[in-house]
Amino acid sequence: MNVGPGNPSGGGGGRNRRRRGRRPPNQHRGGPMGRDRQEHSGIYTAPMDHSYRAGQGGSNGSKGSRGRPGFAPSYKPADPEPLPANHNGAPRIFAFIDDLFFMAKIQETARKLNVKVEFVKSEKDLLDHMQQNGEERPSLIIFDLNNVNAKPLTLIPKLKSKLKKGTSIIGFLSHVQGDLKQKAHEVGCDMVLPRSAFSQNLPQLLRRHGAPEEESTQ
Repeated sequence: MNVGPGNPSGGGGGRNRRRRGRRPPNQHRGGPMGRDRQEHSGIYTAPMDHSYRAGQGGSNGSKGSRGRPGFAPSYKPADPEPLPANHNGAPRIFAFIDDLFFMAKIQETARKLNVKVEFVKSEKDLLDHMQQNGEERPSLIIFDLNNVNAKPLTLIPKLKSKLKKGTSIIGFLSHVQGDLKQKAHEVGCDMVLPRSAFSQNLPQLLRRHGAPEEESTQ
C-alpha cells in the first residue's frame, strides 16, 4: 500500500529521506555537564564578575571619585607661615590638656609657629597666669573634654562669664561622643571638634590666636 504525503507513519518512505547532520555527542545545551565540558575545552560560560568595573569608572571609578554620598573629600590645609619670634611676649593660648600625645603635638606645632601655649590644670592656674600677664585676657582656651580633672562642663561656663567674648573656647573629643558635644555647646564652648579635625586644624588655630592682638583683630 502506498502511503500518502499526509500520513507521517509510513515506514518505507522514511528510508529515502536524507538524514540531517547529528549534533556531536560532546555538545550539550546547558546543564552542568555541558558547562564542565566547555570549561575543559577552554571556554568559560559562567556569569561575568562585574566587580572589575570598580576601577574602570563604575560606582567607584571616574564618576565615583567624588567619594561616597554624604562624605566630603578630606584635604589637609597647608601649614601657615610662622609668626615673628617674640620671646618676651606673654602667652595668649592656654590649654586644659593632660593627654601626653596632644601635649607633645601642641608644643611641637607651637614651636614651629613661634607661638606660646601654657598648659594649666585648674581655674586658679589660669587666673594666676593672667595676673602675671597684667590681666591680659587669653585669646584661646583649649579643653580636652575628656579631661575629668579639669571638669570642663563646670569650668567652661565660669570662664565664659568672666572672660566674655574676648576669649574663644574650643573643645575636642572623640567623634562618637555626640551627647558630650551637645552639652559642651550648651555650657558655652564656642567650637567642638573631633580629635582628628582638631589635630588637622591645630596649626591654623594656634597661628590665628597666638598672633599679637593687633594682628589677630585684623
